[in-house]
Amino acid sequence: MNTIESIDLIYRNPKVRGGRPCLLGTGLRVLDIVMEMLFSQRTADEIAVGYEVELPAVHAALAYYYTHKDEIDTDIRDDIRIGRQLKAEGFGRPKNSILLRCKYAPCSRHSAKAERH
Repeated sequence: MNTIESIDLIYRNPKVRGGRPCLLGTGLRVLDIVMEMLFSQRTADEIAVGYEVELPAVHAALAYYYTHKDEIDTDIRDDIRIGRQLKAEGFGRPKNSILLRCKYAPCSRHSAKAERH
């Protein structure tokens, strides 16, 4: 009789990373691991070191990917599309940073404070 073993290193939580599958004990999405492998051409060992996670967790993420390839590939395409859209809208550029805007052009909160003194 066979006993089916399960490696519980991947979880989903609707309150974490939009319910996308993540490595247990982290918010690191399976698709983040896969994108490192596919686009950055990093090995599982390099990914584990870079993200400071255990190597078995990286392998579990890759196994999960190959088992759910269509779903994860769709998530990757969505992430890329959203990233391109945000870039086109100027997000991520220093001139759009709220911290830099407050530093070099006083925020309304800072302006009101300055006017009171």
